[in-house]
Amino acid sequence: MALMKWEPSEGLATLQREMNRLLESFFDGSPLHFGEHMTAPAVEVSDTKDTVVVKAQVPGVSKDQLQITVSEGALTIKGETKEEEKKDEKNYIRREFRYGAFSRTVPLPAGVQAEKATAQLKDGVLEITIPKSEEARVKEIPVSV
Repeated sequence: MALMKWEPSEGLATLQREMNRLLESFFDGSPLHFGEHMTAPAVEVSDTKDTVVVKAQVPGVSKDQLQITVSEGALTIKGETKEEEKKDEKNYIRREFRYGAFSRTVPLPAGVQAEKATAQLKDGVLEITIPKSEEARVKEIPVSV
């Protein structure tokens, strides 16, 4: 049996890395996973000249299971994925599907027209398009000589 040098701080370094990862996920809005429940879908937010587009991954979620709201400069997506009814006992070797309720709130830039927002669900991706108000749209200013 080979002798190995004991590093007492190694366990603390691993704990510190995991705590840093958890805090970074919390503050940058990344989705967190706890056990079998997914608490937030992954999102992409893009700011175009005339609109703000938010895409969220919601595989296996139907449009009837989604609720989208815009209030106080933030977009909130809520939904739930339900496990299929168990009719007979199955001996699973591995289970990685996530079931349960989820919620994700994304801050929006000022000057959007929430009442004109549209949402489309296709292939497990929810795309929400929110037009900008006239004041918030990018305006080009010509340079004179």
